[in-house]
Amino acid sequence: MLTIRLTRKGKKNQPFFRVVLIDKRASTKGGRSVEDLGYVDPLKKRRSFNKERIQYWISKGAQTSSTIHNLLVTEKIIEGAKIHVSKLSKKKLAEIEAKKAEEAKIIADKAAAAAKAKADEEAKKVAEAEAEKAEKEAAEEAKKAEDAAPVAEEPAPAEAQAETPVEPEASV
Repeated sequence: MLTIRLTRKGKKNQPFFRVVLIDKRASTKGGRSVEDLGYVDPLKKRRSFNKERIQYWISKGAQTSSTIHNLLVTEKIIEGAKIHVSKLSKKKLAEIEAKKAEEAKIIADKAAAAAKAKADEEAKKVAEAEAEKAEKEAAEEAKKAEDAAPVAEEPAPAEAQAETPVEPEASV
């Protein structure tokens, strides 16, 4: 597998690094590189990368070392987040893991609270809809009851009653 990484050149206390495409199994101290892709001079704070060739080799499946990945992200040759490179103590790693777990818990709690609020809102809407439906049904039943109730016959007007002859009671 091919990898893009740094190889050290230069004298003692005068580091100079070449950015090379090399077989991953080759020594970091040397070995024959497939292609030189640039350089990094940390003392003079200069660096140069062959952007087109780096992008070509990455598209062909070459992997980057974490340091090179961070340099390429800084130079905006590739996009992505930087990778933490330095080694951490076990204590520091435990603190980082605890912090991540705490953040995950907070996020989960917020999500649960949001879900509960949404569920409560939905339940409230459903209850309101049911109440409106019940009111409509009650109003319809009351209207049907009024329509179905027998209408009491009105008494005949007084004149009409006077016209009807009243028979006198027979005495025995």
